[in-house]
Amino acid sequence: MMTIEPTDNGIEMADSDELSLDMMFDWLERMPVPEGYQVEIVEGAIFMSPQRDNHWDIIAALYEQLRSRYPRKRVKSAVRLDFPGHLNGFACDLIALREGAEKDNKGRWRYQDVEFVAEVISEDTARNDYGSKLKTYAVAEVPVYLIVDPYTGTWHLYTLPKDGKYHRYLTLDFGEPVDLTDTAVGLTLETADFGRE
Repeated sequence: MMTIEPTDNGIEMADSDELSLDMMFDWLERMPVPEGYQVEIVEGAIFMSPQRDNHWDIIAALYEQLRSRYPRKRVKSAVRLDFPGHLNGFACDLIALREGAEKDNKGRWRYQDVEFVAEVISEDTARNDYGSKLKTYAVAEVPVYLIVDPYTGTWHLYTLPKDGKYHRYLTLDFGEPVDLTDTAVGLTLETADFGRE
């Protein structure tokens, strides 16, 4: 994982966070980012992390299960999504969009249309998933946030966002199903095949 902090070299010289975020992503597009790396900006810091085999297998397993409820075009992985807060341009491991979701005038999906986010923990970026992203998703009122941690063999479910925090939290081991039947997602996700690191 590599972290790059913004400097005074023009990346951050715009009047609004959105423009600064656009400038940072434009700068990243011109960088030689290695193939197989996921890049995102969390609170103004750039994070690049390699996609690991087990990490992708878990994302794919979640994707396949979400497809029983969501059309393919409403399930996304590693697509830029700008969230509230200072310079938050996330490339979420997996999102599901509500019915009727539309792109904004810049051709990007809106965080207001996200019903579900899953992040699969990487050692180097775990503090983002458990920290900054957790807070940001709660502020954005993402109805369901699922953290899958292959290092501990556990999953962590956050629901009922209100006033900048989640009011319901559940954690269980791999093998236990993630019951989302009482949420916007409306299904149960199986975790028995999730691999551990």
